[in-house]
Amino acid sequence: MLFEELSLSKSIQRAVFEEGYLNPTPIQEQSIPIILSGRDLVGCAQTGTGKTAAFAIPIIHQLHRIVGSSKKAKQIRALVVTPTRELAVQIGQSFDTYAKYTNLTQLTIFGGVSQNPQVDTLKNGIDVLIATPGRLLDLHKQGFVNLDHLHTLVLDEADQMLDMGFVNDVKKIVKLTPKNRQTLFFSATMPIAIRELAELFLTDPATVTVSPISSTAENVEQRVYFVEKGEKRNLLYHLIKTENLTDVLIFSRTKHGADNVVKALNKNNIPAEAIHGDKSQNARQRVLDAFKNKEIGVLVATDIAARGIDIEQLPVVINFDLPNIPETYVHRIGRTGRAGNGGIAISFCGKDEHPYWKDIQKLIKVDVKTVTDHQFQWHSGSPDAAAGSKPKNSNRSGGAHKSRKSAGSKQNKKRWY
Repeated sequence: MLFEELSLSKSIQRAVFEEGYLNPTPIQEQSIPIILSGRDLVGCAQTGTGKTAAFAIPIIHQLHRIVGSSKKAKQIRALVVTPTRELAVQIGQSFDTYAKYTNLTQLTIFGGVSQNPQVDTLKNGIDVLIATPGRLLDLHKQGFVNLDHLHTLVLDEADQMLDMGFVNDVKKIVKLTPKNRQTLFFSATMPIAIRELAELFLTDPATVTVSPISSTAENVEQRVYFVEKGEKRNLLYHLIKTENLTDVLIFSRTKHGADNVVKALNKNNIPAEAIHGDKSQNARQRVLDAFKNKEIGVLVATDIAARGIDIEQLPVVINFDLPNIPETYVHRIGRTGRAGNGGIAISFCGKDEHPYWKDIQKLIKVDVKTVTDHQFQWHSGSPDAAAGSKPKNSNRSGGAHKSRKSAGSKQNKKRWY
């Protein structure tokens, strides 16, 4: 199918064509006609498959027909709620791109920055509002956000809303909108809790699932290293240097851990920066821009950034710490292998994290390659024994047969932190 077969306005077709879009992705091909028909929708697809365009393009088409060239005061007719600032910015940029040949306007609002410019734009009137929950409710309470004219409500990354404790905020936001609105849920994973939430807020929704729920992209090469917790930094440095890794996104479980990894990398002349919730929005955007522009080779992030980083052809993602929620693994490694490109996802698994790894394997149902030819393996209690069986695809001729002294002693390894 071609985009021109989707009955979209010529203004949108022109913008899409200029972006190089000829054929819609599966999630776009199936979702756009449903949204154009006015039905509620639950959409689930792997991250990086074009979910933003799947809802942004039909919303722009609908609003362009409604608003047209009207010179009446603009009202908020579409609201997109998303969990992180970075993701909100990216969605706003997508709306700007697809609507550039229409007279529609959008505003992206989030906390961590002054509300004054946001309030000024709201007073002038907008058609589309993209928001994080906290700032949206705050500005509504102050009387600057009116959702009485809303046509479409989108909850993007709906499962992350629950993970980050936004469920009560989401319920408050829904109550502020008209009952006859169109409601769209989009996510890469669809746990039971999200389905239950959808039943509360959606009316007879269509469901689009274009890949196995919570699946990972087939073009992402996944590897796991069973490593002593205290050796993770040594292994990280070893991989970056020996494999000449650049444009690397590393995930840490905590803000403090992310900062420590950055300090260790910088100490060893590897330019790196961290991005997490303690950073101001301006600082986070500066770091993200520097990474996208290849001014720094390594970005260390907590999960707040897992769904807000959209970089074309990002080659490598490393899970320095495994997530305790298996669905988060899918989102993390989904930062690579986007739009059909290849990628590598590397995971470090300490002994204390092995239960997390088993949960991840149950979810993704992929035979992940276990790398054993490295000198930072578990000192005692092999991964094989912990797993109850020998990992598949392991390199049995590698370092697994080395003595404990050669494999892990302090005397045989240079410390780099």
